Amino acid sequence: MNKITLAALTLCTVLWTPTTWADPGGSCHFHGKKPAAEATVSGCALQRKDALIKSGKLDTSWRTVKPARIEAVDGPKGQEWKVTFKDAPAKDKSKETLYMFFTLPGNFIAANFTGQ
Repeated sequence: MNKITLAALTLCTVLWTPTTWADPGGSCHFHGKKPAAEATVSGCALQRKDALIKSGKLDTSWRTVKPARIEAVDGPKGQEWKVTFKDAPAKDKSKETLYMFFTLPGNFIAANFTGQ
């Protein structure tokens, strides 16, 4: 009986663990090398922006800002997506433009205000 219980608990753990560890941007995790469509990258950028707002890393004024530009650029490890958000009314002009970087398949790399 102990073996059956242990097997059932192990199975439940394996099935539920990925859901438990997933962050708000977890649905934007891709495998392979096929380039993601711009619409997919845009959706993932919006999810990531919302997660940054929720965690307090971005001001809530960014909530309504949509991607201004999505482009494929040459990054340090090859081509990647660069998503640019502009918050023109930002009080701090050094934080007026938010850049997000994604791998070509669509996985989040980083976000910053420098574009580097």
